[in-house]
Amino acid sequence: MQTRLGLVILAVDDLPRARTFYRTAFDWPAVADVPVYCEFSLPHGMRLGLYDRRGFARNTGESPEKLPDGRLAPTELYFYPDDIDSAERRLAEAGARRLGERAPRDWGDEASYFADPDGNVIVLARPLPAR
Repeated sequence: MQTRLGLVILAVDDLPRARTFYRTAFDWPAVADVPVYCEFSLPHGMRLGLYDRRGFARNTGESPEKLPDGRLAPTELYFYPDDIDSAERRLAEAGARRLGERAPRDWGDEASYFADPDGNVIVLARPLPAR
């Protein structure tokens, strides 16, 4: 049996702010956009959903913890953009908080770290040339 990941949903404090952030940063098309939920279509069949925290609780029966401002969520979205320089600029323009400059990482990628407005970590990476 194989199981394919097709959708990641983030609970967000301010859906309009999160929607604007991800549209500005990545320009993915929205495939759902209702008052409590927005979903983007990403390349290769993947999707990213943004769910208002209170709406999220209706499905799970529990509300996810609200993070204090400036704190990081225990979530990391790891992306391989076609143009990492442009992707970094777009994230900065969208209002991402830079967490770490682009640098070689032990696992074989060059990666830079950012946080979205809800504290979710966004990584932009590209493979390092083989040695």
